[in-house]
Amino acid sequence: MQRYLGLDVGDCTVGIAASDLLGLTAQGVETIRRTTLEQDAKRLKELMDEYETYKLVVGLPKNMDGTEGDRCAVVKEFIREMRERIPAIEPVYQDERLSTVAAERSLLEADVSRKKRRKVIDKMAAVFILQGYLDGMKR
Repeated sequence: MQRYLGLDVGDCTVGIAASDLLGLTAQGVETIRRTTLEQDAKRLKELMDEYETYKLVVGLPKNMDGTEGDRCAVVKEFIREMRERIPAIEPVYQDERLSTVAAERSLLEADVSRKKRRKVIDKMAAVFILQGYLDGMKR
């Protein structure tokens, strides 16, 4: 079976999730605090090696009408930069509309404090992105 990493790319952070070996469930891994593209790529490569995958499910923040706006361009540029540094990356873009909203709602329902929510929201959004992709593959 094939493992995947899910990415929620933001300006300051990248939330990371990983699938299980069967490709059924996504679990939060960490939130990378973005510094330089070299450092971002180094940490991403370490995670790809640890989870033995080059397949990345990348959240694409489309507009509510389904069009791609400025945020999509930022995400695609980040992935382009990562592919220059890690040529083996195999990105798949997943519509991530409302993934952060779903993650926030899930954390609120779990009664997680605001301070803790801020620390894990990107990682949770990555879980929703990856789980959406995995669920779509099962259909």
